[in-house]
Amino acid sequence: MMENVLLPKLAKIVKSEKMTAIERFLQVEVLDKKFAEVFDYQPGQFIEVSIMGVGEAPISTCSIRTKKGVIDLCVRNVGRVTNAIHHLNIGSLIGIRGPYGNGFPMEEMEGSNLLLVAGGLGVAPLRSVLQYALKNRAKYKDITVFYGIRTYDTMLFRDEFYNLLAEGDKLGCKFYLSYEDSKDKQCISLEAEHSERCMCGVVTKLFERIKLSPEDTYAIICGPPIMYRFVVQELTKKQVPPEKIYMTLERRMKCGIGKCGHCIIGDGTSIKYVCKDGPVFTYWDALHTKGMI
Repeated sequence: MMENVLLPKLAKIVKSEKMTAIERFLQVEVLDKKFAEVFDYQPGQFIEVSIMGVGEAPISTCSIRTKKGVIDLCVRNVGRVTNAIHHLNIGSLIGIRGPYGNGFPMEEMEGSNLLLVAGGLGVAPLRSVLQYALKNRAKYKDITVFYGIRTYDTMLFRDEFYNLLAEGDKLGCKFYLSYEDSKDKQCISLEAEHSERCMCGVVTKLFERIKLSPEDTYAIICGPPIMYRFVVQELTKKQVPPEKIYMTLERRMKCGIGKCGHCIIGDGTSIKYVCKDGPVFTYWDALHTKGMI
């Protein structure tokens, strides 16, 4: 008999940390040892997380694999399933299936500069890209990260990124932070301490701080849908080719295997399934697929 592709494997929550008022970090460990042995994923891929009697939700991985069968997730409480996940305790069991999607082409980008542009929760899947690039530091040229937040309290992986803001150059990573609340005292303090790398405004304001080599740079974007157009405009002004601008449409994922049809975008002869053909696409894809961004 063929294995049911919709049947999840059990995993146990081994770490659970509140990150913000609506986001929680989870580390889960797959219980099936044979499955854990072969289970691997690339930056930008996602898994389906399920709770019996509640439902399932697609969640992007937020780190590279460091231990067999262990997965790091950042879950925002936005609905019935994610709310139920937030109320689970260490030791609770969940279902997982996957990984799904194409992920970011890390090998293709070797030998080039990397510019990561993240807004809000979008930093979670890009964190795995950053970890991969830093682990394989000799394979890439300059690594630059733009992270846009509303306030200090909404900043994810706060200690980790604060360290990059202060010490990132030693790792070969230039980290920049933008914040939108001009009255946020903690962000104002960060700006005073790191004025060259931190500023008030939307994330696109950070483009004023850098120079790009467009022919030798890959840009990777993840954040709120409205952010994509403005970031792409800035990259286009700096003449980064559309085929070197990557974005993830993780918010449009559904079943993960192209069966439900909820993630279909485009029309006519240019139809794509976000979960199968993506969730990572280039800006060139967006120019030729109606409704992508």
